Amino acid sequence: MQSLAFKYFVEVAEYGSLSAAAEKLGVAISAVSRQVSMLEERVGTALFERGVRGMALTEAGVMLLQHARRQRLETDATLQEISRLQGMAQNHIRIACTQGLANQLVPKTIAGFQREWIDTTFDLWIDKAATAAGRVADGNADIAITFSYKPVDNVEVRYVQRSPALAVMSSSHPLALRKQLTLQEIKDYPVALTDHDTSTRKMFEMACNISGIQIKPALNSNYAQTLHSYVRYSEAVLFASYVSVADLLGQQGLVAVPLLDQEMHARSLQVQVMKGRLLPPVVEAFITMMIRDLEQVRLSAPV
Repeated sequence: MQSLAFKYFVEVAEYGSLSAAAEKLGVAISAVSRQVSMLEERVGTALFERGVRGMALTEAGVMLLQHARRQRLETDATLQEISRLQGMAQNHIRIACTQGLANQLVPKTIAGFQREWIDTTFDLWIDKAATAAGRVADGNADIAITFSYKPVDNVEVRYVQRSPALAVMSSSHPLALRKQLTLQEIKDYPVALTDHDTSTRKMFEMACNISGIQIKPALNSNYAQTLHSYVRYSEAVLFASYVSVADLLGQQGLVAVPLLDQEMHARSLQVQVMKGRLLPPVVEAFITMMIRDLEQVRLSAPV
């Protein structure tokens, strides 16, 4: 169990000030300050840089916060396991993932998992790729299933799969029968794009910049299903990973064609967890099933 000093330290770290932490805890500011100071004396170094705008973690403070979050999560998991042994609690898993994965794949895996682990409930957050990874790093999610370009602090990658963007279009599109395409060949057709913070949009903009191609999108949207419907009823092209659209191809009149532009291959699909955390058995079992389903999708992807 975490000491009072650890508890107060975590609240100050997460809220960024003594006053905000004290208000959240329902105690005096002096009590919070005293506990933090005692903890700093115990570890032998400053955990915060104190400034007029609040409390910012030092490098040592960041390390201790990561440890405290792992400890808190493992304590909660142990207490849940004890309660479950007594028939008093359900298993619960918190997942963060990107929108494309949340449309079909992740809910499908959750449903399959609940048929085997019938007492398991889930929280599923839909976020941008970096935010999903951040939820795991901060202890606010058990698993992130997301796209990534680079390593994330306090995150361990349990599975990685190359995830290039494909050109997705109507099966009646003039380019639909091509085996491969380039952005140069697509630029004369309308293009539908996800919003600027998505990994697909960033790859597209980088590819256009390197190739010297200027493409003004005919439609921008932060909602994937809107883009799917738009390309189905037009000669527009959108860009998406195979895992995001696998269940839509064929049955909804869409096809996916591989792209030759290397910049459109610059990301991977990852299953991420908090670095160093001992995960509950139910979370490990879900990760195993999720990886199995991702492998099945990978094997069916066009090359």
